[in-house]
Amino acid sequence: MKYNGTVIRYGDNVDTDVIIPARYLNTIDKKELASHCMEDLDKTFVSRVKEGDIMVAGWNFGCGSSREHAPIAIKESGVSLVIAKSFARIFYRNSINIGLGIVECPEAAEEIAEGDVVEADMDRGILYDRTTGKEYHTAPFPEFVQKIIENGGLISSIAEGIIR
Repeated sequence: MKYNGTVIRYGDNVDTDVIIPARYLNTIDKKELASHCMEDLDKTFVSRVKEGDIMVAGWNFGCGSSREHAPIAIKESGVSLVIAKSFARIFYRNSINIGLGIVECPEAAEEIAEGDVVEADMDRGILYDRTTGKEYHTAPFPEFVQKIIENGGLISSIAEGIIR
C-alpha cells in the first residue's frame, strides 16, 4: 500500500470529541461527518484538506470515546493515512475496521512538519519525507491489515470474502 500526500499536523492528546464533536453524532452520513471534522480544533481543516493528504500527530491520538465516527470523519475528509507517535487502542482498531491507513512512528511524527510532502510504502514500512529527504522506518502493515484497508474496511472485506 502506497500513500502520497501533503501533511496536516496536530499535537498530543487529540481526542475524538475534537475530531468529530458530539453534536454531529446524530447522523450516519459520512460526508456530513467529514464536513465537521476537526472543526473544534482547527476551523481551517475542512477548507484545506485534499484527497490523499496525510495527517501527522503526537502521542495518544484518538483518545476519548470509542466512537467509529472519528476515523470515518477523517477518512471521508480525504485523509489517506494518519501517522502518530501513538494512538488510543480503540481508535487504532476502529481506523483499521473502517479502512483508514494508520501507523505509529514516533520519530517521523516528531520531525515531519506541516506542509511537507510525504510518501509512505506500508508494504515495506518506509515513510519518506520528500520535503526534507529524510526516511523513517516502521513495521509494515501485516498482509491481512493491508487487505482490510485496501478493501475499504472490515465489513466490506468480510462481505466480499477477502477475510474470514
